Amino acid sequence: MNQSKEVNRPGSVLIISAIIVGLFVLWGALSPGSLESASGQGLGWMIENFGWFYMLSTAFFVFFVIVIAISPFGRLRLGKPDERPQYSWFSWIGMLFAAGIGVGFVFWGVAEPVLYYLDTPMGYTPETPEAAVAGLRYAVYHWALHPWAIFSIVGLTLAYVQYRKDRPGLISSAFYPLIGDRINGWAGRSIDILAVIATCTGVATTFGLSALQITGGISHISPIPNSVLTQIIVIIIVTFLFMFSAATGVDKGIKILSNINLILAGLLLLFVIIFGPTLFIAESFVTTLGGYITNVTSMSLTMTPFTESEWLGTNTIFFWAWHISWAPFMGIFIARISRGRTIREFMAGVLIVPSILAVLWFTTFGGTALYLEISGAAPIGDLVMNNVEVALFTTLAELPLSGITNVLAVILIAIFFITSADSASYVLGAMTSNGSLNPRLSVKLLWGFLIAGTASVLLVSGGGGLQALQTASIIAALPFAIIMTIMIISILVMFGKDYKQEGMKRRRKRMKKLKEEIREEFYEDMKEEVYEEIKEDVKEEVYEEFKEDMKEKVYEEIKEDLYNDLDIDQNKKNKDK
Repeated sequence: MNQSKEVNRPGSVLIISAIIVGLFVLWGALSPGSLESASGQGLGWMIENFGWFYMLSTAFFVFFVIVIAISPFGRLRLGKPDERPQYSWFSWIGMLFAAGIGVGFVFWGVAEPVLYYLDTPMGYTPETPEAAVAGLRYAVYHWALHPWAIFSIVGLTLAYVQYRKDRPGLISSAFYPLIGDRINGWAGRSIDILAVIATCTGVATTFGLSALQITGGISHISPIPNSVLTQIIVIIIVTFLFMFSAATGVDKGIKILSNINLILAGLLLLFVIIFGPTLFIAESFVTTLGGYITNVTSMSLTMTPFTESEWLGTNTIFFWAWHISWAPFMGIFIARISRGRTIREFMAGVLIVPSILAVLWFTTFGGTALYLEISGAAPIGDLVMNNVEVALFTTLAELPLSGITNVLAVILIAIFFITSADSASYVLGAMTSNGSLNPRLSVKLLWGFLIAGTASVLLVSGGGGLQALQTASIIAALPFAIIMTIMIISILVMFGKDYKQEGMKRRRKRMKKLKEEIREEFYEDMKEEVYEEIKEDVKEEVYEEFKEDMKEKVYEEIKEDLYNDLDIDQNKKNKDK
């Protein structure tokens, strides 16, 4: 009991990370202009000097997870060899999708393809058919394999060390094979603090985006204004709703909401496919999927060293860094819900399914928005450039039953918001409670309020506060990208040792089985041979005994007959006399 209390007791990681986040919020509240200026300079420096590192590392992450999935390591299980998955496939995929990335799908699903149609990648002319194709392809590129490869590396590593090695669910636990017990000192705490800060800034950004889109949707379907006050009220309401969900735990709150959200998202997706430009969406899906598969390698390894173009830095590198800042949060949550699955099954669910959903989602919503923009039916392009949070609702307004679908979209975003807050509070609570699978409710609520407060203060502060937070989260992602690269070395060390041990166990089991088979075969052969020998011996013995018995019996019979004959002869002689 005392040990359990010690594990759940918050420590220095909570205190230090909460102070750092609080100081950052205070800076944004008191001087948003200087925060924006400093973070902007930091972002420019990072992209200029480390853009190549982000491009190369994310491409390597994708390559690594694919190789791991198809390698013999794919048979290893995230848990003990006899463990089985805790959640059904549907619930698992629902929680993966709703953990937070679903907010990105809903927010950018319409906006990003249209944005790249107007502000094109290098080599394309804006507002051309080629730009539309490229816009869809690059939107899928930013949300398919690469982000999920980033999340899966952290999730895979933490699930393995937590359930296979019985270590705490902390980022620092992944480094035990390399630095040993030093993870229990300041080296490990520093890694965990960095992960907490990156997670907090990344999640707070999503809070802000969710609040912006919810208020944008409400203002589109009602007279309520899309103001900062409305956004703060939305954050307060969602925070209280998330508290009820957090109190019920992962098995009930997040699981139930995730299943509901997956159904709502599926219904909205089907509605747009059926009532939108169906043929255009189908053709866009095939073209985008084919273009993505064909060009993903070149897109992953292409930079623009001979031009002054800033597109790559403000878009692709921006998204890679943002996804890396999300990696601790998504990784820990994915690990929490993936116990008992094999590495190959884990990769199939975490990598392939969301990537296919990304292609389908972006070609459906982005394709519909592009269709409306190109045909001149709705000014989607102007909204994306100036008021991006209402782009989805304007697109739905051009389809039948817009009143219902807009309300459904607001509910969808709200539930995504709640599940993101719930998941984030759980993850941050676990990270600051020594990796406890069941952090205290008070710690989860503390982080929920702190993240909500961060987003609220930066929305109120204005002057690019939310953008400054987003930029800061990207800068914080740089050291974590280096940590992830070292993490791969650590996990390969663990996989190699465990696969070797399992191989030895399998070989011993095969040898034992082979010995038993040989023993059985030898036994059968010996049994047959001995049987024949014994049969012959017994046959001879029985024959001899039978012969002796018969001989004795015949002897007795002959003897008796002789005696009888002798008696008869004697009697005859006596009569003659």
